[in-house]
Amino acid sequence: MSTPPADQHATRPTRHPAGPPPGPSTGRAAGRPAASPPGRPVSPSANPLASELGVRRLLVAAGQAPSVLNTQPWRFTVVRREFVELLADPDRRLRVSDPRGRSQHVSCGAALFNLRLAVRAAGLRPVVWLQPDPELDPGLLAAVRMGDTPPATGRHRELYDLIWTRRTNREPFDDRRVPPAVLAELRIAASREGAALLPLDRRATADILEFAALAEEELAHDADYRAELAAWTMPGAHADGVPRHVRGPRPAGDPAPVRDFGQHAGRARFEARPQLAVLTTPGDRPLDWLRAGQALQRVLLTAARHGVSASFLNQPLDLRDMRRRRDPRHRRGHAQMIIRLGYGPFVARAPRRPAAELETSHV
Repeated sequence: MSTPPADQHATRPTRHPAGPPPGPSTGRAAGRPAASPPGRPVSPSANPLASELGVRRLLVAAGQAPSVLNTQPWRFTVVRREFVELLADPDRRLRVSDPRGRSQHVSCGAALFNLRLAVRAAGLRPVVWLQPDPELDPGLLAAVRMGDTPPATGRHRELYDLIWTRRTNREPFDDRRVPPAVLAELRIAASREGAALLPLDRRATADILEFAALAEEELAHDADYRAELAAWTMPGAHADGVPRHVRGPRPAGDPAPVRDFGQHAGRARFEARPQLAVLTTPGDRPLDWLRAGQALQRVLLTAARHGVSASFLNQPLDLRDMRRRRDPRHRRGHAQMIIRLGYGPFVARAPRRPAAELETSHV
């Protein structure tokens, strides 16, 4: 079954245009989004940015996205009630394990996809600019304008509704295999966002599990990494981080199909044959990382639609980034996420920051 089309993207528009606003496929040499969207203007009554409640609905949806160690490393600015800027929050970046900012960009990309769905659910079309001004303002990751459009399709609405029920599931999965038809739909979902999802066969899965175990062991000997991990997994987290109740049990056998957060609620046997998939992008630059994040969230919501749970096994990618290694060019792309898929029990939601903490200002 097909997924709804990706929203229209453009690059490098200007916030203060000298002439008529550029169309979504043109753009200007520098700056930020144009003052007025092309085509028919959005009426104030239909614009969710025209009220505090409408803004809150958009930002709460965006803030439900998954993020590395649940750091929620994003901020938003509403500009002239006409568009929303997504910014990287430098205070929430993992300086040790994410020196390039790759994981932060992927996390923010997932939040951007949720924001796009929320705009669709409000009956409008999100017109998205990725990295409007990467040279002068690299922290500005995207801008989203409200474009006039027919109401959201049933599939858009369904994915939007799944934002609130999707969870990262670090519990043991049962032994059911994800059917090929569902995997095919997940691959289509990734491709709609310019990425590729590569399900791994049994041998490749065994290799990745071994790589993850070796990376975990090396990371455990890095004092700075341990301190950073502890800072985001300490007891008493109420709005961010990875509290104990969402970490899952410690695996009873090796190699483990989940990350070791140090303290776990007991031990358990996990599925004998984990199903892994790797999310890749053609390039390995900030723009690719943002697209990977949008693809990731589309995949996760599509998986949730089929009752498929997911967690992540990104230790090899963290170690690669920490050691500043670069993947060689590969015909199947650059690995951005390692995803474990399967059928798990219901799990609690990780904490989220309130919308008031996500918005920096109205401009």
